[in-house]
Amino acid sequence: MAAYLQWRRFVFFDKELVKEPLGNDGTTPGAAPPSGPTTSKFLCLPPGISVCDSGRGSLVFGDMEGQIWFLPRSLQLSSFQAYKLRVTHLYQLKQHNILASVGEDEQGINPLVKIWNLEKRDGGNPLCTRIFPAIPGTEPTVVSCLTVHENLNFMAIGFTDGSVTLNKGDITRDRHSKSQILHKGNYPVTGLAFRQAGKTTHLFVVTTENVQSYIVSGKDYPRVELDTHGCGLRCSALSDPSQDLQFIVAGDECVYLYQPDERGPCFAFEGHKLIAHWFRGYLVIVSRDRKVSPKSEFTSRDSQNSDKQILNIYDLCNKFIAYSAVFEDVVDVLAEWGSLYVLTRDGRVHALQEKDTQTKLEMLFKKNLFEMAINLAKSHHLDSDGLAQIFMQYGDHLYSKGNHDGAVQQYIRTIGKLEPSYVIRKFLDAQRIHNLTAYLQTLHRQSLANADHTTLLLNCYTKLKDSSKLEEFIKTKSESEVHFDVETAIKVLRQAGYYSHALYLAENHAHHEWYLKIQLEDIKNYQEALRYIGKLPFEQAESNMKRYGKILMHHIPEQTTQLLKGLCTDYRPSLEGRGDRDTPGCRANSEEFIPIFANNPRELKAFLEHMSDEQPDSPQGIYDTLLELRLQNWAHEKDPQVKEKLHAEAISLLKSGRFCNVFDKALVLCQMHDFQDGVLYLYEQGKLFQQIMHYHMQHEQYRQVIAVCERHGEQEPSLWEQALSYFARKEEDCKEYVAAVLKHIENKNLMPPLLVVQTLAHNSTATLSVIRDYLIQKLQKQSQQISQDELRVRRYREETTRIRQEIQELKESPKIFQKTKCSICNSALELPSVHFLCGHSFHQHCFESYSESDADCPTCLPENRKVMDMIRAQEQKQDLHDQFQHQLKCSNDTFSVIADYFGRGVFNKLTLLTDPPAARLTANLETGLQRDLLMHSRRGT
Repeated sequence: MAAYLQWRRFVFFDKELVKEPLGNDGTTPGAAPPSGPTTSKFLCLPPGISVCDSGRGSLVFGDMEGQIWFLPRSLQLSSFQAYKLRVTHLYQLKQHNILASVGEDEQGINPLVKIWNLEKRDGGNPLCTRIFPAIPGTEPTVVSCLTVHENLNFMAIGFTDGSVTLNKGDITRDRHSKSQILHKGNYPVTGLAFRQAGKTTHLFVVTTENVQSYIVSGKDYPRVELDTHGCGLRCSALSDPSQDLQFIVAGDECVYLYQPDERGPCFAFEGHKLIAHWFRGYLVIVSRDRKVSPKSEFTSRDSQNSDKQILNIYDLCNKFIAYSAVFEDVVDVLAEWGSLYVLTRDGRVHALQEKDTQTKLEMLFKKNLFEMAINLAKSHHLDSDGLAQIFMQYGDHLYSKGNHDGAVQQYIRTIGKLEPSYVIRKFLDAQRIHNLTAYLQTLHRQSLANADHTTLLLNCYTKLKDSSKLEEFIKTKSESEVHFDVETAIKVLRQAGYYSHALYLAENHAHHEWYLKIQLEDIKNYQEALRYIGKLPFEQAESNMKRYGKILMHHIPEQTTQLLKGLCTDYRPSLEGRGDRDTPGCRANSEEFIPIFANNPRELKAFLEHMSDEQPDSPQGIYDTLLELRLQNWAHEKDPQVKEKLHAEAISLLKSGRFCNVFDKALVLCQMHDFQDGVLYLYEQGKLFQQIMHYHMQHEQYRQVIAVCERHGEQEPSLWEQALSYFARKEEDCKEYVAAVLKHIENKNLMPPLLVVQTLAHNSTATLSVIRDYLIQKLQKQSQQISQDELRVRRYREETTRIRQEIQELKESPKIFQKTKCSICNSALELPSVHFLCGHSFHQHCFESYSESDADCPTCLPENRKVMDMIRAQEQKQDLHDQFQHQLKCSNDTFSVIADYFGRGVFNKLTLLTDPPAARLTANLETGLQRDLLMHSRRGT
């Protein structure tokens, strides 16, 4: 029970008398005379008003003369005669333009119920669709109250004898409606109300002594007695949905609220209640103070017409009195057009217009009633922006009073609408770190925090040293529940020294770089960092090993090398130290990890050998580095046995065939480390015979020089000449080696004898006996060649003489053709035939078939053509020679001329493809003879 004396009073309504509209010159029954020519007249209702109601845009009145009056919003009164005597009850439906009335047409107890259709007219008056007696039986009684359901299927009438009749069916027609007595009692019925909940219809019945409800939508009409307290006439009402359609009963001591099956809350509003009404969430009570007037009986109020009455408008949700005023003799209170209208006995109409929400809130703000303003705004369904503004003002008020805890609670309610910096700045200035923490926590829970807010909240936790709150903040169950920027949180926690918390965030939210950075740079836990890398997916493990591999290699080289071996061969992320064999393996480029081993040659060698054994297709850099490492070890090793082993390993690697494409690099490595066996092997593989020769010459290895010439002299004959020059420069006794070289030069005819003599002339130890055999053999060969040449000259001279004689005979004597067979088909000649001076004869048809031209003998043509080609080649070469000699003499830059001719291929040896190999040496000698032969040959027929 709530005492109304504790409720605050406000003036949330504006009161004014209703005036007639301007320009209305008609005379209103009972209106007061105007006070001046331009003064507006107050609206005055006709006298004798007995009952009132409102709805469908009009105020409806019934008077003691049987008329029903309508007052629309235009304030133009109209009426019609509904009953002959008087109107006692009216009920205007809100959803239909139907009016139900109870009145008397005859003297005595004989009330009639009439149903009026206000949309239809009958002779200018509303159409009366139904008339039936209100009293169901013959017992005389008086109608006390009337109510109609909005669906037009139920109408209930209460009587002073305690009975209630229920009309079920279409109330506008007699045919479809049935009437029955629903309730009988001993106390007058003072209030009725229908309540619809889904498909169930309840009827509340209140008498002067009790309250009960019926279910009228089913059969048997079950009844529930709700209370043993009643109320007077017009002291009950049905609330709106904001109060869950509760039935309100205003007793003299309290106001009770009822559900269809139980009693609800109770409010202690003192005073004798005269009228109870519900208006837009407000309870309107008209009462008389007990101290002024004693309790009246059921129908005995007429004797107290002049008493003062109090009208209170209660807000039951927010627990305050929205308006309170004193009136003289209130007839009724009506609600229409969004306002309340209070009718008094003098015919005046007082309008109570509710102030707008903002005005009411400002009134509460002035009195610092922020809690009430918040409740009022919620009940008026103010939007979230408006509520946030109230919360902010309330927070500012509490902050100014020093109530920081209360202020922060209000500021929290503005999150999402008010800029957080407004609140943060206040608590930073006030050094209220606890309040600031509470605000920032809520900001993060609503996922409205940015990186700066996260930084500030974590700093608050660290300043307060509140590890439990810090853990609660960061340890969320899933990624979707994270209300902050994880990376920012990691940075702040790391800076504050909360490494374990930062590691937790980094590991749970897959910030691998931060996890490793904290482990390696702050905690120095290298083992854990390496274990963590081993759990990462391939791409992330690879990138992090490239970044942190040197640090790990410096502190834990063996474990790091093992991880790198796996990463570059067949990597699978480990799960609690066990490899997941179901996932496909990946491998990194092992060459990219070589710089990690810069200061760890032993681990580098193990890594490189592992890669070369496990993956023969490893990158070339692996083998290059492994060769360099083996050569370094070999060069610095002092133990002969170990050195020999390292030597064998290096040679084995060179012979593995991995350096074919990087020959130069391997050669440089061997030369840098003075690995001579490797250098010689690479020279031989690269066919660098000159370098092999020079190497042995530099080391004065005479036998090896001869051996190189013997092995590779066929491929490169100049090696023998270099060997001869080398031995010629030696002052030592090298006769044995010189003889061997001269023997090979003689066999292959590699050098002229004069050049050999000039070469050996530089050696003081090389006597004539060294080259005596060589010179004798060369002179013998020269003598034999001279004899052969002289014999050939005599033969050519004889041939020339013979040919000249034949030419002379051809010029001076006739040529007799005695051939009897064709030189082509070898058949007997027949005319016509063709004869040539060369002695060949042909059938004409054979000649035409095989000859290329009429002037050439088909049999001699191939030999003649070769001779002609040779002649043309020599003539062309003679021309080039003359031109070359002329340009060489006239040019200032002889080298450029020679280079130009070399570039054009002039000095290349010209060889005819048709020449047989043996004929090329004697071609020049035979050219003149063949030319003469061709010049004297001609065709004969």
